[in-house]
Amino acid sequence: MKVTFPHMGNAWIVIQTLFESLNVEVVVPPINNKQTLTLGTKLAPEAACLPLKLNLGNYIEAAQEGADTIVITGGIGPCRFGYYGEIEGQILRDAGYSLDVVTLEPPDGSLRGLAQRIRYLAGTRNSWASILKALRFAYLKCVALDQIEDLIHAARPRLPNPQETELLYEEGKKRLAETMTVKGIQDIVRWLQECIRDRQSAGNMVSEKQQKPLRIGIIGEIYTILDPYTSVGIEEQLGHLGVEVDRSIYLSGWVGNHIFQGLAPGYRSIRSYHNHAKPFLPHFVGGHGQETVGAAVKFAREGFDGIIQLFPLSCMPEIVAASVLPRVQETYQVPIMTLIVDEHTGHAGVQTRLEAFVDLLERPRHKRIPENTREGVSVVGGR
Repeated sequence: MKVTFPHMGNAWIVIQTLFESLNVEVVVPPINNKQTLTLGTKLAPEAACLPLKLNLGNYIEAAQEGADTIVITGGIGPCRFGYYGEIEGQILRDAGYSLDVVTLEPPDGSLRGLAQRIRYLAGTRNSWASILKALRFAYLKCVALDQIEDLIHAARPRLPNPQETELLYEEGKKRLAETMTVKGIQDIVRWLQECIRDRQSAGNMVSEKQQKPLRIGIIGEIYTILDPYTSVGIEEQLGHLGVEVDRSIYLSGWVGNHIFQGLAPGYRSIRSYHNHAKPFLPHFVGGHGQETVGAAVKFAREGFDGIIQLFPLSCMPEIVAASVLPRVQETYQVPIMTLIVDEHTGHAGVQTRLEAFVDLLERPRHKRIPENTREGVSVVGGR
């Protein structure tokens, strides 16, 4: 068995670690790129959302490297992600690819069914004790990955050399992918903290903008937020515009809430979002729609300068959330911009919109208008 999986941002580091800890051969698909999208788009229905098209491209590229088994998580509710496993498997079979698709979800609420699928992937040579140990280690790495990403979010607008910041980020991810000890995970996070601290100390006099950069919260659909290719590198672009970014979903927070049912809350838990969303969207609408609204409320209450909603074209839960966000904007007087992406979205167009949004947020600062008197500007819009 050679296992592969969808490529979603840096999640490959955690998934690779999990399977390698169980001595299961794993094929990591190449990082999402134009070729990946082209391959997937050729097979996918035209109206399919962008993540599905990239998933198909991932599987084709992995199959070319010998993968024979696909692992994907499942979903519930009015969101097409719950159908991905079946739809993608059928599309691949029709295209002549012989790939076994294993969807990790409790079928009909049965944890026994989930356990059977985990056992199938891990093989009989691994005891349940070794499986649980591997899951725990992968989860610790998942938390550390989120800490690394958060450190880089804070460092980008503050460190003097953007290129050096990105090199630190790549080195931190590389070290995290290679280490196979708990101490190694802890040492990497400390190493990155020290590197950032040293570079801040060695830098020249920083401006007021660098000391207190604009803060923008990124909300929306999980795949689009976590995958830099899909988001057109929005976090890096904003960081280089002098903005400190935070996002509504971090990988360990999602895993802790959805996979471990809140028993392992992760680096950034998402459980509070439902309470924040209740005055605006009191019920589940599938995907991350309710969490998107709740995160917008949370960011607004924490005094963020602006919020950007990001999701793939035709994503129904996020469309519902987008219809609610103008009320959040009006209530909290916080600018909210919506970016919708598909296979035709270009880097230059997104960059132009981000620059305009950042300029909009900087105007009150130039006029020295107090935070509580800012005037909300309606910028919720389309792609």
